[in-house]
Amino acid sequence: MKRIISAIVVATACVSAFADNSVEKNDSTGGFVFTDVKVLNTTSVKDQNKSGTCWCFAGTSFFEDEILRKGGAELDLSEMYTVRQCYIDKAEKYVRMYGSMNFAAGGSVLDVPYVWKRYGALPESVYGGLEYGEEKHIHGELDAVLKGYLDAVIQKPNKRISTSWRKGFEAILDAYLGKVPETFEYEGVEYTPKSYAESLGLNVDEYAAITSFTHHPYYEQFAVEVADNWLWGQYYNVPMEEMKAIVDTAIEKGYPVVWAADVSEGGFKWIKGYAVMPKPTNSEDLEGTELARWVKLSDKERANKQFDIDGPCEEIEVTQEMRQEMFDRQETTDDHGMEIVGIATDQKGNRYYKVKNSWDTNQVYDGFFYVSEPYFLAKTVDIYVNKEAIPTEIKQKLGLK
Repeated sequence: MKRIISAIVVATACVSAFADNSVEKNDSTGGFVFTDVKVLNTTSVKDQNKSGTCWCFAGTSFFEDEILRKGGAELDLSEMYTVRQCYIDKAEKYVRMYGSMNFAAGGSVLDVPYVWKRYGALPESVYGGLEYGEEKHIHGELDAVLKGYLDAVIQKPNKRISTSWRKGFEAILDAYLGKVPETFEYEGVEYTPKSYAESLGLNVDEYAAITSFTHHPYYEQFAVEVADNWLWGQYYNVPMEEMKAIVDTAIEKGYPVVWAADVSEGGFKWIKGYAVMPKPTNSEDLEGTELARWVKLSDKERANKQFDIDGPCEEIEVTQEMRQEMFDRQETTDDHGMEIVGIATDQKGNRYYKVKNSWDTNQVYDGFFYVSEPYFLAKTVDIYVNKEAIPTEIKQKLGLK
């Protein structure tokens, strides 16, 4: 199987596989030459390192950039404060549901506005979330301890759940991520987490999550059926070409976009800085000794050979039906959250989205990479954007003001 379960995907895709600072920067571009057409102002690339918190890094970067777009200061906001609050509420729901839901590090971009609206936000300098002897985020032990604790609680060894389990859970988070200050001073002003979030000038109700699948009606909302959508958050459903039009319009108007997608395809080349969906190699087109070599390759070798490209290539033509089938057969899964911040072209004029990642900068484009339009159409799970960036005709179909 291409993938086994969502929890494993979170552990392998959302967690940076390139987080080790000892890795030398790779300057190979895989034969691509990209020209930026439009790039939005964006804050610095961060590093989620060995934590399954891509959703929070993407959503936090997005809100930092929205503050920039509105003329605000460049900020570095705490991801781990949001992560902590989600752990607590996720645990509450996990216990209430007798453990019959996913409890893992993963989440969705909707978790970020959820926390901002209910609990607030903190600067990174106030809450770094590194209280366990590491310089970068490494959550393997934390995640295992939290899950083990909750699984012990739901077994009800005392025949009923105690009144103190949540205090114990929060104590674990205090030990690893740090206690949350009731008040703090930042740039000479005293805040609570709630008042600090309110001071940032963003209204989280001004944003919308968008997806594109045929197993639900278009222009209505539904909870995307992925394990990390523990909030059962609602997404507006539109045809894939309209989802793409929303992104194109957003970038053109200067609005960033959060992008959740499958990044485990063979054409996703993070180190070389691109993601493409090349047409499969057809062995019937091979002749003579070339065909002989092809049929002797293992399935894995043939798959790798398909993606052994050197620069722009012919890509698949994505249809709505193809996109749906890949999701239904779990060939497209909710792997990773990122942020689209620009548009670019390659040396042949093909169009790409410039994407900001959270896997540090040890890569050819210093933490950014380029995603082809076919890859976007095929492998996008959902996007998140300011409602003002949605084209008027699509907004009307969705009933948005």
